[in-house]
Amino acid sequence: MKRLWTGNLWIMLALDAALAVLSYYAAHVCRFELGIPAEFMRNMLRTLPAVVAIKMAAFAGFRLYRGMWRYTSVVDLLSVAKAVALSSGIIVATIGVVYRFQGFSRSVFLMDAMFTFMAVGGVRFAIRLHYARKSAHNGSIAHRRRTGGKRVVVVGAGDAGEQVVREVQHNPELGYLIVGFLDDDASKHGKAIHGVPVLGPVDELLAHTRDYDEIIIAVPSATSEQMRHIVDTCDRTGKRFRTVPGFGELIGGRVSIKAIREVTIEDILGRDEVHIDTDEVARYLRGRKVLVTGAGGSIGSELVRQVCRFEPAQLGLVEISEFNLFQIEAECRDRFSEVNTRAYLTDIRNERGLDRVFEAFRPDVVFHAAAYKHVPMQELNPWEAVRNNVDGTRKVAGAALKWGVDRFVLVSTDKAVRPSNVMGATKRVAELVVKSLNGQDATRFMAVRFGNVIGSSGSVIPVFQKQIARGGPVTVTHRDVTRYFMSIPEAAQLILQAGALGQGGEIFILEMGRPVKIADMARDLIRLSGFTPDEDIEVRFVGLRPGEKLYEELITQGEGIGPSAHEKIMVLVDEALDCADLDARVDNLLAVADTYDDQAIKQRLRALVPGYTG
Repeated sequence: MKRLWTGNLWIMLALDAALAVLSYYAAHVCRFELGIPAEFMRNMLRTLPAVVAIKMAAFAGFRLYRGMWRYTSVVDLLSVAKAVALSSGIIVATIGVVYRFQGFSRSVFLMDAMFTFMAVGGVRFAIRLHYARKSAHNGSIAHRRRTGGKRVVVVGAGDAGEQVVREVQHNPELGYLIVGFLDDDASKHGKAIHGVPVLGPVDELLAHTRDYDEIIIAVPSATSEQMRHIVDTCDRTGKRFRTVPGFGELIGGRVSIKAIREVTIEDILGRDEVHIDTDEVARYLRGRKVLVTGAGGSIGSELVRQVCRFEPAQLGLVEISEFNLFQIEAECRDRFSEVNTRAYLTDIRNERGLDRVFEAFRPDVVFHAAAYKHVPMQELNPWEAVRNNVDGTRKVAGAALKWGVDRFVLVSTDKAVRPSNVMGATKRVAELVVKSLNGQDATRFMAVRFGNVIGSSGSVIPVFQKQIARGGPVTVTHRDVTRYFMSIPEAAQLILQAGALGQGGEIFILEMGRPVKIADMARDLIRLSGFTPDEDIEVRFVGLRPGEKLYEELITQGEGIGPSAHEKIMVLVDEALDCADLDARVDNLLAVADTYDDQAIKQRLRALVPGYTG
């Protein structure tokens, strides 16, 4: 309240009171054609204080003094209309009860309501118009030339482009001048948005390079092909270009100049926006205790962020890396302070430690994202892959079964399909272990299988970026190697959705779109860094690494695949398992892992995973 009672507020109150008086008087003047009879004048003066008090109380009740007049909107005018209607109703009812309209004209009150709305709303709108004109002046070409502002052209004359222009015009201190829009929609050519003309198609960028200094790409819904064309055109201009993030990255879908960033490889790869059934996901997460293993990793940390959106009763973070656990817990504390978060520093291979975590936390839902996943590293240390990916998964799943968890979701990988490396083979065994536990009690066990995620730890993209920063060369294993890619948020959302769909025993696979050539990705990254591939930065092919495939698969021979209730999630019908035999063979694999004999470990994996060629 102290912040509200400022000098400006007193001015606003005094002005509204004066307008209320003038409106009441003007209504009488109009009704009696400039000659108010003495009786009516006396009644007007007698009731004036009460009329003004009722109007001011209604204005305050509808919070007209909490906004800023320079930002008056249709919502504010609607509040004025409601306040006027309420106050006029109270005034009419009071006059009717007290005076029975003796010495009052009923039409006066109708005109008073009209005049009050026009006066109070009109003054607010006039102030908004004044500041808008001032902003337009500050954003004019002449003003920007005097102040040294940058001339900017916006690609995309849609909602995102309109918001960019509006923010620039309302914030002259940004130092930008929007000189025009470019859009391939011919129906928009020749029109204007907030006074800024739509000049023509995107290809016009190359014809008018002298007319602008920077480019802002405001097409958050662009497909991969459209974005690639726009970026290629921008790159050929030699000017700096940036982009508005997709609406999925923006809270509430609002565009801000602060959110505009450099174009990334994610923008060029481009995937359709994911739509999950939030009601269905909320039904199994809201008010429940959710535990995430590997909570500080790439997928685990994003799962934590996504789960927080659904108001869990408690959120448990299990992580072996102290630093990663500290980071994700601090982020939860800062961004999701309303969520009760518990952090557990423990190794998933430590059965006693896990048991203590489950006993203390008593989770309802477990997302098991902890895993070793770097293919060449696991080829060199297969015993560690077996201990973490197989034994760790078995112990976490066993704890979930023991402590009555409702749903257990294993985060798996496309490398589990006809695996050619230890990492993929161990993840396939983890899938089998999880599946074997389903049906033994009420816990529903399921797995979610997907390909590479952009920006994950150990992803090829950060490696390429470091190589480009050093001046190259950028090393690609093979000119024909391809991979499936999706963004980390997309993967996390679809994992949550799969958890809602699962009834137990399923392996879900996420629709990964089209595979991407790694060599093409490397060249795109070089261009985005401002260099020319194979001229400024060499792309060098160094040969496939141990255990690496030319391409990845999401299903293997013998697996049946069918649709699920979500368009981007498919479900596999896996073969029946002999659980007792699987347990014995996994025990044997773990015993061999203790010998540190890599060939013997791979031999046991081949016996467990048909199709493993490592």
